[in-house]
Amino acid sequence: MGEINRSQISLLQFLKNFSFLCTWYNLYDESILHINGHIMLTDTFGHTITYLRISVTDRCNLRCVYCMPEAGIEKRPHQAILRYEEIAGLVRIFAGLGVKAVRITGGEPLVRPDLYKLVEMITKIDGIDDISLTTNALLLEGQAEELAGAGLKRINISLDTIQEAKFAKITRHGSLENVWRGIEAAEKRHLAPIKLNVVAMRGINDDEFVDLARLTHQHPWSVRFIELMPIGNQMHWGEGFPAPKEAFMPVSEIKTRLEPMELTPVIRKNGSGPAREYRLKGALGTVGFISPVSDHFCGSCNRMRLTADGNLRPCLFSDEEIPLLPAVRNGEPVLPLIEQAVALKPAGHNLDQDETPARRKMKEIGG
Repeated sequence: MGEINRSQISLLQFLKNFSFLCTWYNLYDESILHINGHIMLTDTFGHTITYLRISVTDRCNLRCVYCMPEAGIEKRPHQAILRYEEIAGLVRIFAGLGVKAVRITGGEPLVRPDLYKLVEMITKIDGIDDISLTTNALLLEGQAEELAGAGLKRINISLDTIQEAKFAKITRHGSLENVWRGIEAAEKRHLAPIKLNVVAMRGINDDEFVDLARLTHQHPWSVRFIELMPIGNQMHWGEGFPAPKEAFMPVSEIKTRLEPMELTPVIRKNGSGPAREYRLKGALGTVGFISPVSDHFCGSCNRMRLTADGNLRPCLFSDEEIPLLPAVRNGEPVLPLIEQAVALKPAGHNLDQDETPARRKMKEIGG
């Protein structure tokens, strides 16, 4: 047989690629949308997936009463947890499918060593333009500089009370002083805007709503009141705490508590987050309300969740998960698994019918 010239090689390569693309389009046309030449993940309801939440660990240095039992839960072995390189590889695939924003969560993400290295890896991925972190801030003071230098842009901090004794009671041993130092370190490194996430609980911190909202007068922070979510926390929390169902407060009631403060709606120019934002008169920051239970925002959901042990979770309030870790470590395609997970995204949750996820605690999902 004679030699194949360059034009023939080019034709053969084109035919090979064309055949692959035809097969690829056929396999994924139900969950992948093509707009102006760009590939976008879409669920069966037409929602475009642009946001990936990544839990990097199931471990935490607190034992918040509404999150897990005092004794904690069984820890997964290190080999069962995604490595940083594996996480970055998956983010690269999602970025190619239109995901633009990544949030790193836990457990408590800062207990995992050298987290800044993962941030650096994600920062270098084309298409990812927003990397944020949710933390309890206990370890933030010592890591804020490295994280900011690695490319972290924003930070959310869990803070349910600004009373030292109550903080220790809710978290079962945490130090509020360490949290404040972490917040100061984040401000110094321009990890902004800083958002403080307050889980609203009747009989626990509802007497502090006004004081928490007033933080926005002195600081350009967003204080966000979030409804208590019934995920693996329906057991008794211990002496001095109400029953979980009694502790629940809908956003409508939380807002009523703050109405005397004259809340003015804030019209956001961009973003698709779940918080409905307001501003107090003369405030530097904003007050937000997130209602995942009483007035859910499933109709605009644009996110998927990757657990620390490599499962792709289509919905926070469903036990449905698709395992990616075996495929990643065996060198098998993960696109079909991503497509399968996206197809499983439900129209909404059924929390009002007492259908709650039971297989994982909140700290294993990352919120």
